[in-house]
Amino acid sequence: MKNYIFAFLMMLVAVPAFMSAKDNNKATVVFTVNPKMTCQNCENKIKSNLRFEKGVSSIVTNLKEQTVTITYNPAKVSPERLTEAFKKIGYAATQCSEQCKEGDSPAASAATGHCATTTSSGSCCGAAKSKPACPAASPSK
Repeated sequence: MKNYIFAFLMMLVAVPAFMSAKDNNKATVVFTVNPKMTCQNCENKIKSNLRFEKGVSSIVTNLKEQTVTITYNPAKVSPERLTEAFKKIGYAATQCSEQCKEGDSPAASAATGHCATTTSSGSCCGAAKSKPACPAASPSK
């Protein structure tokens, strides 16, 4: 009986440790897309197609900010491969910079050079000055 109790207690300790080790293999990337997402159908198209990429664990879209946040396993997929997956479904994706993802205000990001442009809602779109402006921030002609 003592052996069963001991084994049960060991499982209670080992399972959370194993689960937290799995979470350490996660990375997050934020994209802006062109053409802009305009409705729930746009969001669903992105989510339903990108979920089949190996290593993708979650996809969060934001219509207001025009961003797609993807949590993934970097051992299985890269941001470049995710960009290619966007192309397959008709979207040009631009990866946002780390500084902007960490919550810099648009003014501070532009002043420090982390972001060249902001979206129409005033959020930092994530384009570094050396990269072209994010599609979400480009004025339409």
